[in-house]
Amino acid sequence: MKAGNKRTGARLRLVLRPDVAIGPGKADILEGIRETGSIAAAGRRLHMSYKRAWRLVEGLNACFDEPLVETRRGGSAKGGAALTATGERVLDAYRRMEALTEEAIADELEALRLSLRDDSAGA
Repeated sequence: MKAGNKRTGARLRLVLRPDVAIGPGKADILEGIRETGSIAAAGRRLHMSYKRAWRLVEGLNACFDEPLVETRRGGSAKGGAALTATGERVLDAYRRMEALTEEAIADELEALRLSLRDDSAGA
């Protein structure tokens, strides 16, 4: 998973309509839920509070015709969260667009990187 500006390359943010967007953070929380089965665990992986992770999920669920994440109450033994079919579709589409963006800008990005000052010279 990606976090902040620790990864080089493009950071894709899709504005689907005013006040409805999906970007790296929301995609990462969805991916974390897919991989861990838990909103709390996904949030921890991203160094995000449970409250922040839950708000992202609530916001995503409210924006689409169908929820992207479904939750089950019951604590660690029976509780958890999972992506719905719509959640899987949205996350997969975002990741495909992210890859296409990286591919489309690779040459231009490399040209910009080559023009950067070498910071290791001063260290």
